[in-house]
Amino acid sequence: MEKKLEKRWIVAFLITAAVAITGLFWEHASPTETSSQFNSTSTIVPADVAWLLTASCLVLLMTPGLAFFYGGMVGKKNVISTMLKSFICLGVISLLWVAVGFSLSFGESIGITIDGLKYGIIGNPTDFAFFDLVDEHPHAQMASTIPFILFALFQMKFAVITPAIITGSLAERIRFISFLLFICLFCLCIYTPLCHMVWHPNGLLGAYFGVKDFAGGTVVHMSAGFAAIAGVLVLGKRKNVEYIPTNIPFVLLGTGMLWFGWFGFNAGSALAANHTAAMAFATTTIASASAMLTWAFFDRLNGRKVSALGCCIGAVVGLVAITPAAGFVSIPKSIFFGFAASIVSNVMVHWKQLKKIDDTLDVFACHGVGGIMGMILTAIFAEGENASLLHGGWGVFTHHMIALVLVAVFSFFGAMVLYRFTNLFIPLRVSEESEQLGLDLSQHNETLS
Repeated sequence: MEKKLEKRWIVAFLITAAVAITGLFWEHASPTETSSQFNSTSTIVPADVAWLLTASCLVLLMTPGLAFFYGGMVGKKNVISTMLKSFICLGVISLLWVAVGFSLSFGESIGITIDGLKYGIIGNPTDFAFFDLVDEHPHAQMASTIPFILFALFQMKFAVITPAIITGSLAERIRFISFLLFICLFCLCIYTPLCHMVWHPNGLLGAYFGVKDFAGGTVVHMSAGFAAIAGVLVLGKRKNVEYIPTNIPFVLLGTGMLWFGWFGFNAGSALAANHTAAMAFATTTIASASAMLTWAFFDRLNGRKVSALGCCIGAVVGLVAITPAAGFVSIPKSIFFGFAASIVSNVMVHWKQLKKIDDTLDVFACHGVGGIMGMILTAIFAEGENASLLHGGWGVFTHHMIALVLVAVFSFFGAMVLYRFTNLFIPLRVSEESEQLGLDLSQHNETLS
């Protein structure tokens, strides 16, 4: 067994080395002055650059924030392993994004033709490989007032946090090396196609179905939520599902970091320092405030104590729900987004049938359901011509609901296949002895004390 494990780590090291050496000899291409794909650097707006640099830092902060949020909830023997799974995404996904992930997400569309128009399912993997053509020139369609490199780095932070969200459902029983392989596959096979289909100018879901996803309710939270529930079904329940959260102050700290970082997540998605960013900033914090209070009071109505843990979870659910609509709805409507999503997620968290499958930190009930609620409410209330049910009719709403089903099916069954594929090469689950010992010690030889 030790020999097999050693081989796996050798392979992991060799892949990292191959990427590093390839980068050393890669002939980096830059846009030409005559390229119609890019604008001149004279179109750069310094205020937009300053805001997007700040927003990128804020979104990066969300990943360690998520680590504290999850780490405080698990048992004492699994705090380090749970937090590390979020942190490691900063390394793994960042390199993967530079090598090929950004190309798959935002390269020239590869897809299908409908009514004579081409709609993308995934990007050409060679277009921006190793950030070719990604430099100070703004992209004419995707980010016309900021350097394309800044757009690529901002989007990278979204790709990083998405698999990190999944870790909460698999905590206390998944093998670390298996997790690393899975998140690479998830990023390449699930995240990048969804990203392209929703956010690329020619993407199938965005351009054809008209899906409104301002900052990632579909691309990030729904994909992570359904991948989480698929992982739970493949891994099975923990041997000991009864545990006491180790450190509630960690959860409070993590929630504060997430809330703070979410301003970059949502307001930064305006890709400019403008009125849309300001509105997204406002709707983000108001929805979260509404959801936090709703969760606390709804708990009390159901005979449960008002808890710090509940308030934190409620706040995050509000942030998730407003994400797809942050720049598309008014502040009063954002209050309702937080209120409605908080109640539905609260009910799902305490639903006995969901408890039976052991989603460790209720990732699906919070992120998956929160993302679903956000998408549905966006499809009803988003402002703008032909943007929603209230501003375009049932056809617009129906397109959103079809897209919702497609995303759910693709994310769930796609992740299920990837988990089983990973398990063919490396067992996903740690041994019963390792689980009993705790993953901190058995996987990383580290403990809190």
